[in-house]
Amino acid sequence: MSSRVLLNIGYRNLVMSSRVIAIVASGAAPMKRLRDEATRRGKLVDATQGRRTRSIILMDDDHVILSAISPETIAARFLAEEGEAESESEALDS
Repeated sequence: MSSRVLLNIGYRNLVMSSRVIAIVASGAAPMKRLRDEATRRGKLVDATQGRRTRSIILMDDDHVILSAISPETIAARFLAEEGEAESESEALDS
């Protein structure tokens, strides 16, 4: 797996896929508390471009990123990017 694969989280916002820990839905009360705590710590990144938050992305450096894209869509993009990175790595190895 390449450590430089970028994941599109919507509206021209990208994150390093290797640093993503979890992609969760934003509606539950614990996720709202997580968002509030990240705001308090200065670790919240709002990538919604003013749209409704649909997913919360947890990063390995304790940053919490809000996205207007559904968790399922981001997960599908994540898996597609990881698959492309693996096939490129295999092509380079041959």
